[in-house]
Amino acid sequence: MSRTGILLALLSAVLFGASTPLAKLLLGVVSPWMMAGLLYLSAGLGLASIQIFRAGLRIPAAEAPLRRADLPWLGLVILSGGLGGPLLLMFGLSHTGAANASLLLNLEGLATMGIAWVTFRENVDRRLLLGAFAILAGAALLSWQGRASLDVGAGLIAGACLCWGIDNNLTRKLSSADPVQIAMMKGLVAGAVNVALALGAGGHFPTAGLLAAAGLVGFLGYGVSLVLFVLALRHLGTARTGAYFSLAPFVGAAIAVVFLGEPLSARLLVSGALMGLGLWLHLAERHEHEHVHDELEHEHRHSHDEHHQHEHGANVPPGEPHSHRHRHARLVHSHAHYPDLHHRHTHRRTP
Repeated sequence: MSRTGILLALLSAVLFGASTPLAKLLLGVVSPWMMAGLLYLSAGLGLASIQIFRAGLRIPAAEAPLRRADLPWLGLVILSGGLGGPLLLMFGLSHTGAANASLLLNLEGLATMGIAWVTFRENVDRRLLLGAFAILAGAALLSWQGRASLDVGAGLIAGACLCWGIDNNLTRKLSSADPVQIAMMKGLVAGAVNVALALGAGGHFPTAGLLAAAGLVGFLGYGVSLVLFVLALRHLGTARTGAYFSLAPFVGAAIAVVFLGEPLSARLLVSGALMGLGLWLHLAERHEHEHVHDELEHEHRHSHDEHHQHEHGANVPPGEPHSHRHRHARLVHSHAHYPDLHHRHTHRRTP
């Protein structure tokens, strides 16, 4: 299993998890629609600054750029994850507490895993399914408000999680390209559209101090977090990255209880325990069997490991890691692996 991918996914989760209670604080003086736009726009502007700085220093790019064929997938990613997801989350936060909202965000991992298993046929076993059901049980317990109704805020947050689950699976199609470029374009387009819509609906920009606070939360919690998430997708595949990302709600809930003074209820503890059990079941997974790598040609950042033994042309940049179009010969071997860029094969039986 890729320790690098696990670390990237967990760091992404910590940054995003911390952003939820902080955004909840800002919602007291900033409208949900404006907040959704500011978070993504600041993420895009921050990452654009990094790109400009990198170009100014003439640092060679080791990542594969986005190609024309990637643009339709990028458009769908922006629509689902950049526009729909944050907008529903901000409106949901305005109707529910930060701790509850943070734990409900575990549904994003569940939506991500479900779509990856059903639509994209990533491998799943009984341990992963049991973990998914534990997460779902915890979220259901947290959101239930009575015999006949669910909390409105919980429903909106569940909708945001579905949008991001779709977004995460679509981003899988782009995970071989430059993650900073992907997150930058997503932030700039989605943020600009949401800010424009918020202003058109009568909203206004907050004060300079609040604007700076929202910018910092957006850059770290949405921009940097998304870059790390895309990198994790390369190593772990969509479903496993979604599972590790499920740490995010626990980070947010802990911050809300410790720093915002929200109550530590029995329901919150039981829900957290169920979700923690589900996350542990995913962390304890081990998937190993003999598998076939069919001949493949693609482009992405790589070093010359077991899966990358190839010749170089005259135009390939020196040093490693680097990025160029390369061909993989057919290979049969056995080792522990995730459904990463090189292990998206079918399974004859559930291991």
